[in-house]
Parts: sequence; structure tokens; C-alpha cells
Amino acid sequence: MHVSGTSPVTPVTVLGLGAMGSALATAFLDGGRPVTVWNRTPARADALAARGATRADDARQAVTAGELVVLCVLDHTAAYATLGAIGDALKGRTLVHLTNGTPAQAREFAEWATQRGARYVDGGIMAVPPMIGGPGSLVLYSGDRSALEEHRAALELLGAARWLGDDPGLASLYDLALLSGMYGLFAGYLHATALARTEGGSTREFTDELLIPWMTAMMSGFPDWARQIDSGEFGPASSPLAMQATAFVNLIEASTAQGVDPALMIPVQELLNRAVSAGLGDQDSPALATLLSGPGKEPVR
Repeated sequence: MHVSGTSPVTPVTVLGLGAMGSALATAFLDGGRPVTVWNRTPARADALAARGATRADDARQAVTAGELVVLCVLDHTAAYATLGAIGDALKGRTLVHLTNGTPAQAREFAEWATQRGARYVDGGIMAVPPMIGGPGSLVLYSGDRSALEEHRAALELLGAARWLGDDPGLASLYDLALLSGMYGLFAGYLHATALARTEGGSTREFTDELLIPWMTAMMSGFPDWARQIDSGEFGPASSPLAMQATAFVNLIEASTAQGVDPALMIPVQELLNRAVSAGLGDQDSPALATLLSGPGKEPVR
């Protein structure tokens, strides 16, 4: 199969057809790629086969059908189980591993795959299945850059491809870092709306008219926070942590009095109290970063 009668279209194999794996395979099909699929439960391939995908009888057959092999299963245990019995079929192929995991797991899997002759790219999908292939979909990649660039056209059918570095663990690291920001935001939103609802307020009105504008204004300060954290130079404090720690007690007490579980907010109070005990009471919020991690590596500028 060729595009415009010129360059060959790389065949793609997708291993794992859960909600995300099926979305990945669909995006490749929509982009005109020959796609071979395999799943431990064969029936999950039915809809894709009806759209033109080739159904493999086993994982080895699926891997040998594609130059680009995309693996997206439940976890790394399932990933090893999927590829463990395929022998030397990975040799000479590019394996793009999009299973969620930790940086350590990604590095370990990279070593395992390269020992079997594969070019390894790890990835973190920053999208839910319905977003795959759409304008808001982003996939983070790290590992073998030459392999990524060779298959970039195919991989960008899934979403924008962001390269992070040669270390295979970077995609997982940044994936989890972004999820941390998301879940922290979700936790704050859920607590805020629970508190506002206690006196019969409208969640929609509170969200649209008050919370989103307030949070948007607060996030505008993040670039300056980032500058301070990178430089290690904090201040001047417009809202000292000692003052915040004192005021935060009111948030916990009011939540309890209104019948709202403060469990999502108590760790924040504990962190503020730690900051004051550590002598950071005259610093502002960015200084809290010093309590969460060491200095780490020098930032890339």
C-alpha cells in the first residue's frame, strides 16, 4: 500500500485492545495504515476486524506482521506476559510501549526489549480514549529517538508527539507528573464544590462564575513559581507560609462543621505546618517545593 504512489505505508501492530488500545488501532486505521491487532480475549478484535484490521491468532503472529509494534495493556505484568512467548519476533522492529507505569519499569522494559533486538520507545498517553486522534491528544515519548522519528508520521495519527529525551523513563515520569497536577486540581475542585453545596448553592453557578475565574487567575502565577523553583531563590513573599498555615485551619474547621470530609485538604495543612517548622514561614508558596524533593538535576533551559 502506498501514499500518493510514492512512499510505502508502514504496517502497524497493536497489542492490547482495551478501551485505549482499541482507540489507538482505530486511529491508525483512520490514517490509512495497515493494522494487525491481537488481544488475549479475541472477541475484542471483532469491531476492528470489521473495519479492515487483520486479526492475528497469537501475539507472535501479530508482531511479525508489523514494522511498528504498539503495546498498550493493563500493566507491565501483562506486558511481559504478552511478549514473553514470542521468541525473537521483536528483532529489528520498533516497540512503542504505551502501557502506564513507572520510570523504573520503563527502563527495565527498555533493557528487556533491546536485549531481544528491538528498538524501544516508551510513551505516556495524555488523553482519554475518545480524544485519541483528535486535536487535544498528546503522547509523550522517550527512548530511541531515531526509531521515534522514523515512525513519527504514524505515531502522530494518535496525537501530537512530544519527545522528552533518550532516557526511556522520562515519558513515564512526565506522564505521572502531569497526572499529579490533574488529580490535585480534581481534589481541590471536588472539595470546593462540596463545601459550596452545603448551603444549597448551585454547583454549576459556583463553578462557572467563581471557581474557574479564580483558579485561572491563580494559575497565572505558575510561570513565576517555576522560575523561583528552578533558581532556588524564593521571594519576596506576598502571602507568607506562616500566615497561610494559620488561615488554613479555618478551612479544615469550617469543612468539618459543614459536614464535608476534609481528608483531601489535611495533607495541605500538614505541609504548611512542616514549612513553618522548617523555618520557611516567611517564604511564599513556591518554597514548599523544597520540602517535596531534593534539588535534583540542573533544569534544562
